[in-house]
Amino acid sequence: MRTVIVTGGTDGMGAALVRHYLEAGDRVIVVGRSREKFDGLVASAGGGERARFVAADLSSIAESRRVVADIVNDHDRIDALVLAASYIRQRRHVTAEGHEASWVLFFVSKYLLVTGLAELLSAAPRPVIVNVAVPGTKPGAIDVDDLESERAFSFAASNAQQRRANELLGIAATAADPRLSYLTWGPRRAVRSSFAGDYTFALRLGATVFGLIGESPAAAVAPLVALIENPPAARHAYRGAKPVPLVPGPDDAADLARLLAAVDESLSR
Repeated sequence: MRTVIVTGGTDGMGAALVRHYLEAGDRVIVVGRSREKFDGLVASAGGGERARFVAADLSSIAESRRVVADIVNDHDRIDALVLAASYIRQRRHVTAEGHEASWVLFFVSKYLLVTGLAELLSAAPRPVIVNVAVPGTKPGAIDVDDLESERAFSFAASNAQQRRANELLGIAATAADPRLSYLTWGPRRAVRSSFAGDYTFALRLGATVFGLIGESPAAAVAPLVALIENPPAARHAYRGAKPVPLVPGPDDAADLARLLAAVDESLSR
């Protein structure tokens, strides 16, 4: 029996993955904010004795650390870690911990999970990490000196910075464990979802339209399920089932070192 972790596993594509793995007979750890949604999902999918809910808001560093400690204490192996938690903010938002919420949710929490669960992943025969994000960013998209967009914030720049940071994280993760498969994966087209977030009216209207015409979450994740079943070693990126080239930067090693140093320094405060 495999053990699969899905963050953001109570809605949209995350919930579709949880349903698939429960129906396949696997053990699933769901990290999310809504116990009610989790209970409804498990009731409809079955396999409740193999499903575990860990309540957490991953825009909180403290809660992200708690999730890692909780899983490490109760498990000795993780076969797949799917990072799918999402809450879109068009404006800069500072949490009670004093950090920019989107940066923590879309990168810092992933960094803590990937590094904190590395030993459990290494115990699996074919470990895989899936970072659900739009693959492909320019090497210069990240500003290591302003990771939390304190000087200036735009939704597009913030999003690109998070994606670039996660691609650098993939370099670190696969260097630490060459057997690891690290997949940056996004759906091939729009997907029906609740699109949880804090939007302007125009973007919310667009999200509503996508919710009506988009692909079903189950259909969207079918290519991802196949990739997790037979994961390619090292780093790769996909849109649906189609490979997307990762863009190497001339300073990837230096950028990664600076990124990790800046994040570790921030976490130590």
